[in-house]
Amino acid sequence: MTTGPAAIAFDQVTRRYGTVTAIDRLSFDVAPGEMFGLIGPDGAGKTTTIRVAGGLLRPDGGRVAVLGKDPVASHREITGEVGYLSQRFSLYGDLTIDENIAFFAEIHGVKRFEAARDRLLDMTQLTPFRARRADRLSGGMKQKLALACTLVHEPKILLLDEPTTGVDPVSRREFWKLLSEFLSRGLTIVMATPYLDEAERCARVALLHEGHLLALDTPQRLQAPLAGQLLEVTAAGPRPPVEILARVPGVNDVQTFGDRAHVRIDPVARAQVIAAIEAALRGASIQDVSVRPIAASLEDVFIDLITGSRR
Repeated sequence: MTTGPAAIAFDQVTRRYGTVTAIDRLSFDVAPGEMFGLIGPDGAGKTTTIRVAGGLLRPDGGRVAVLGKDPVASHREITGEVGYLSQRFSLYGDLTIDENIAFFAEIHGVKRFEAARDRLLDMTQLTPFRARRADRLSGGMKQKLALACTLVHEPKILLLDEPTTGVDPVSRREFWKLLSEFLSRGLTIVMATPYLDEAERCARVALLHEGHLLALDTPQRLQAPLAGQLLEVTAAGPRPPVEILARVPGVNDVQTFGDRAHVRIDPVARAQVIAAIEAALRGASIQDVSVRPIAASLEDVFIDLITGSRR
């Protein structure tokens, strides 16, 4: 990540849809060359934030600067510097891979795009399929083609709105490898995602909830306050024994994660609490009990913030 003036800066930005406030006095900045994550569930304000940054929506309050310019007032100028990949990026199914990229190059006024196209096709491993129509591509290949179309005009900033939603795990990994390659070349990337495992790849993340900024920092710093406080509990049965765990002395909070529970405790008394949990579950005749310390994930951090434990 390089230093210097912010690539993107939000200062107390608010955006409403009628009576609904999508983002409320949101402030953050993105450094040039940074991978920045906008994290949160549906309705958190991620897509609105991306669209405001891209100049597609005018804020109702506050100030936005993209490369030092107002993205609405200078929209035509900003368009040449920003690539935007939306949740519903529209490829033209009756056009081939080559034809789709040529079309988007023409939209952006790129006259000599062939070298950029060939380089992008090579990076995305789409070269062998360049004559294939877009409607005959797999989901992962469509996302890679969409990325190539977004980058053919060689923008300085890439805005990604949940680009891996609905994509299979292998394609998600390939997509992230591509992003890492572009990042190494100096591209600034802002990604909105509901996948907190993806967020841990970002240099910094903004955790959003109902339009509000809960926290802004590196994933490591956000996870640090929960160090030593989490236990993972698994046991026989269709669901974790949350009610029993919540009654164990020394347990501060219990959250379910599929077939297991994450238990937050006082780390000073960890050994005693583990013993007490095991005893309580044995006393309830629950079999196959496993209790182990785990590192906090961003999902744990998000829940910790939502429940008010760290506010």
